Amino acid sequence: MADPRVRVAVIGVGHLGRHHARLLATLDDVELAAVVDTVHERAAAASEATGARALTDYRELFDGVDAVTIAVPTELHAEVARPFLQRGTAVLVEKPIARSLAEADDIVAAAHASGAVLAVGHTERFNPAVAAVLPLVSTPRFIEVHRLGAFPDRSLDIDVVFDLMIHDLDVILAMVKSEVTAIEAVGVPVLTERYDIANARLRFANGCIANVTASRISRDRVRKIRFFQPDAYISIDYASQEVEGYRLVRRDGQRPEIQGGQLPIAREEPLKRELADFVSAVRGRRAPLVTGVDGRRALALAQAIAEKMETV
Repeated sequence: MADPRVRVAVIGVGHLGRHHARLLATLDDVELAAVVDTVHERAAAASEATGARALTDYRELFDGVDAVTIAVPTELHAEVARPFLQRGTAVLVEKPIARSLAEADDIVAAAHASGAVLAVGHTERFNPAVAAVLPLVSTPRFIEVHRLGAFPDRSLDIDVVFDLMIHDLDVILAMVKSEVTAIEAVGVPVLTERYDIANARLRFANGCIANVTASRISRDRVRKIRFFQPDAYISIDYASQEVEGYRLVRRDGQRPEIQGGQLPIAREEPLKRELADFVSAVRGRRAPLVTGVDGRRALALAQAIAEKMETV
């Protein structure tokens, strides 16, 4: 690029998008060109906070930026992402990638046809604790996940599987690297007409079992994932970015010894790491850490779980 900075716009500056704008404005190699929201007051507030131009129509950005991040409601993801990808503009779209697999396929196909960079906002993959554990999880046999949160004031138009559980589904798929062969699932609509708490038990072709629980009606906030593999146990606290790991060390002629404890983690805001990776992918014309195909795979598993809950 002739200009050393990547021109990026944020489309949708509500609950999450305003953080996109805040963090992009701090990156040295980014020019935050615009913040867009159909609610003028939100666009104006984000503009005042970052100095970026405020818009209410994303179509004014066509051919005027190098990249966009999209944090609009899920049902609008395909509609907003498609025209940018068709023009070769890089896109980071928040999770889930789309509201259906057909729309996800449409988004991925548009990126493939133009060669545009397409990233999906599965932020936990950028959690420093997850990044530290990835090389250590080699042959997981059992995975236990609890993602519990208080009742939100957002995302009530989708089930908890697509709002919360999908974060962990993406992480699990990245670590297990095997196909899901069986699913058992149950969901309960406690406070809304959607499922507010859900549990899924996943069996993979390599024998690994994952037990995943997500709730948005819990009093306590818990975001933990635990991996059990031969001679080793690893636990991640997503929120505190803490990792504990223990392994059994065997020596000839001696009793096995348990070694381990807390691992050192350099804490950093996962969303900032995600946005920095996206900008780096745009500059280097490389694939981002979480691709459109990754986002589509996580959505497919989430939909399969939701369908199992409907048949219970």
